[in-house]
Amino acid sequence: MIELEGVPELIDPVMVAAFEGWNDAGDAASAAVAHLEREWKGEVFAALDAEDYYDFQVNRPTVFMDGGVRKITWPTTRLSVVRVGGDKPRDLVLVRGIEPSMRWRSFCNELLGFAHELGVELVVVLGALLGDTPHTRPVPVSGVTSDPDLAERMNLEETKYEGPTGIVGVLQEACTHAGVPAVSLWAAVPHYVSQPPNPKATLALLNRLEDLLDLRVPQGELPEDARAWQVGVDQLAAEDSEVAEYVQTLEEARDTAELPEASGEAIAREFERYLRRRDVGPPPPGGHATADGGDGGSYLRDAPGGKTRPPRPPRPDTSDGVEGDDEDGSED
Repeated sequence: MIELEGVPELIDPVMVAAFEGWNDAGDAASAAVAHLEREWKGEVFAALDAEDYYDFQVNRPTVFMDGGVRKITWPTTRLSVVRVGGDKPRDLVLVRGIEPSMRWRSFCNELLGFAHELGVELVVVLGALLGDTPHTRPVPVSGVTSDPDLAERMNLEETKYEGPTGIVGVLQEACTHAGVPAVSLWAAVPHYVSQPPNPKATLALLNRLEDLLDLRVPQGELPEDARAWQVGVDQLAAEDSEVAEYVQTLEEARDTAELPEASGEAIAREFERYLRRRDVGPPPPGGHATADGGDGGSYLRDAPGGKTRPPRPPRPDTSDGVEGDDEDGSED
């Protein structure tokens, strides 16, 4: 049961949601919502009943000590509200939780009932998938919707995806059927370095959210964390010549695919984004959902004895381009 007591009247509210699990490669999406809560000091005011939606043998509760008293934290989905100041203040309703184990339709209906009660005007669901994208280039972020009018108005892609889906896709479709405008933002995470955290992908999602909602997100330490992450992956990849060759192949495919985008209009758009963010820090250097809908594994992972070293990936087939950057591959 959702409790709405103590929630003030909201200004132009937008719901921003992310869920740990299959839709959250590198924990990039859930970390983005956690960042918004932290930077804007959001306070949790409601939570869904964990008993209704979670298998505790899959998502186990945790025990902790509070003033000498043992307490249990149950896996669930929690809700908070933050107010974004500025010339045009507005409220964000933040939803952060774990992909439910069961009763997905009831889960979505509860969230939609909550959105209706608070007058939410738009739902934005964040996700991250594994793709054939190099860690050395800017993180591709796709914005998709099932609403053709919304796609045209907000410069988004109308999703054509068919295949396995997660709670992000189910929630978006539930919003569409309920007449609530909904958008999904998907970051592509390199499949060969999929373990969390991935601050570079988190930062890319937040930058895309800024553009979508026309607001300023405090970046905190994320740009520095993103640079450190990339340097670390560079060092790991350099330990194996085949991994380095594979990354170079992905870079060449990505650069070739993006060459037509190097137009005056595209450059002007990027320069405008840079100017909007120039006072909040420089941009970083250039089992989850995958571009083909399957499950992905990690190539760079801890080896026995604690030494981390990238094993040899399979030889890539680049005849079809970069799958991770293909909009049609985005899980909706």
